[in-house]
Amino acid sequence: MESKEKNNRLPGSDGEHEAQKTFGSRKRADAFYNNQMLNYLNPLMKKFISEREMVFISTSDSKGECDSSFRAGDPGFVHILSKRKLALPEYRGNGVMASIGNIMENPHIGMVFIDFFSSRIGLHVNGHATIIDNESFIKKQSLPKKILEDAKEKGGKKPECWIMIEIEEAYIHCSKHIPKFKKLKQEIHWGTDNEIFKGGDAFKAKSCSRPWVQN
Repeated sequence: MESKEKNNRLPGSDGEHEAQKTFGSRKRADAFYNNQMLNYLNPLMKKFISEREMVFISTSDSKGECDSSFRAGDPGFVHILSKRKLALPEYRGNGVMASIGNIMENPHIGMVFIDFFSSRIGLHVNGHATIIDNESFIKKQSLPKKILEDAKEKGGKKPECWIMIEIEEAYIHCSKHIPKFKKLKQEIHWGTDNEIFKGGDAFKAKSCSRPWVQN
């Protein structure tokens, strides 16, 4: 299939365009595509991402079944390789690896960066993702020093792998309904296995029945 860039199609899916027609929003959508959407990161978008400590990501498997997740780190933990490329480190988690598994089946990824503390602006970044293990990542000699440092073991942890994103769409999420938060100081226990710091069984799921467990 030809890319949107090559065949000069409007951004968005066929369903998106059909919904605009059905609900009479095509004129507003066209104005948004033409004025707010890019297929790369401009300097202000790069700066915005470099200051963020969190990102929400969405993936789906080959059947289209979706998963949404959350990632956090020090400011700039999502690395900007170029105006068309990002690198997101993946650390040891619960072992399910839902996002990684989905990307292995279906490379599409959606990301939302939000500033809850000052501008209350969000930035959507959509694109294609690939997975590279940490050792192979380190061997890429063209990577900036800061990224290579983040790929090495620090404080007993290092990335298991990296999600490499080729950007196809980048656009604003307006501040109209984004709440403003106040940031408080707290100690963050990165990579801990301590159940107290992880939240334990907060939703009491251990005692609930599930169809794949034989009681």
